[in-house]
Amino acid sequence: MKPEKEVTIYDIAKQLKLSAATISRALNDNTSVKASTRKKINDLAGSLGYRQNVVASSLRLQKTNTIGVIFHELNSYFIISVLAGIEKVATEAKYNLIIVHSAEDANLEIANAGNLFQKRVDGVIASLSFNTQNLNHFKQFESKKIPVVFFDRVFQKSDSAKIIINNFEAGYDATTHLIEQGCKRIAHITSSLKRNVYAERLRGYKHALLDHNLKYEEKLVVIDGFKEEDAIRSAKKIMAMKPLPDAIFITNDFCAAVVMQALKDAGIRIPQDIAIVGFNNDSISKVISPKLTTINYPGFEMGQLAARTLINHLKGVWDMSVPGTMVMKSELIVRESSLKKGKK
Repeated sequence: MKPEKEVTIYDIAKQLKLSAATISRALNDNTSVKASTRKKINDLAGSLGYRQNVVASSLRLQKTNTIGVIFHELNSYFIISVLAGIEKVATEAKYNLIIVHSAEDANLEIANAGNLFQKRVDGVIASLSFNTQNLNHFKQFESKKIPVVFFDRVFQKSDSAKIIINNFEAGYDATTHLIEQGCKRIAHITSSLKRNVYAERLRGYKHALLDHNLKYEEKLVVIDGFKEEDAIRSAKKIMAMKPLPDAIFITNDFCAAVVMQALKDAGIRIPQDIAIVGFNNDSISKVISPKLTTINYPGFEMGQLAARTLINHLKGVWDMSVPGTMVMKSELIVRESSLKKGKK
């Protein structure tokens, strides 16, 4: 069975006895065509099953109205919040999204970047995988003047547009809060120190200890992934420490929740025996028991800022290279998991 012939603007023009140019303007919502005529044209186009030839338009205009988004994962509350923010701004500006994820694999990230380049995206928003070594795979965009905005996980010394929080300050605040609760032997569970977010949170943790005359002990730092099996492994390392730490700063809320449950299953009380602070303010932080003290990471707002920055640059409204790095505010949210002194 042969496919039906595609309806063209000439078919619509013939039925309505209008010029093809008028049809084209109306279908592109050009206000030079009267609103009543635009409605008549769009109604007929819909009933006939007309589809705009986006590929041809893109080639003609050298623009696809498409933004590529590279995530390092898709199963975290933070990333979902960022995506919601990007999608809101992009939809309002009539941009489409192509979403890919590296699954924490640099090779897949490189392949995804190449795929987006071949799809002629107008711009890219990206957060790097655990083991990304450099930004060479983004040079293809630079060569064609295709803008890229990095968020969360970035190379801080690069000249690229970047949107981050002050991870050093967040790590410092989380650790200081535990110290103020009377904790003196504070462990730290984190992940790949190749990434700015974890390296800077560790640096904040170290400085808070030093500023409060507490010794930094490398053996109290556990570096692993954030999946359930990783978190269980981290919890076992904590329980093997002699003596046990009296607090843990964990740089991921899901990981913190799994660690808390493993400790509770072993008869360790939270926060009486070990106080805990997480990171991200994921939904899980509000439903576990005790509720988790955490750092609020404004994912939705970060996504909005990334999309707005990119789209304003594409529209010539703003040069996103000035400033090169935008720092968003985060805050400590105190809940029961860290309150050894029993008060907020």
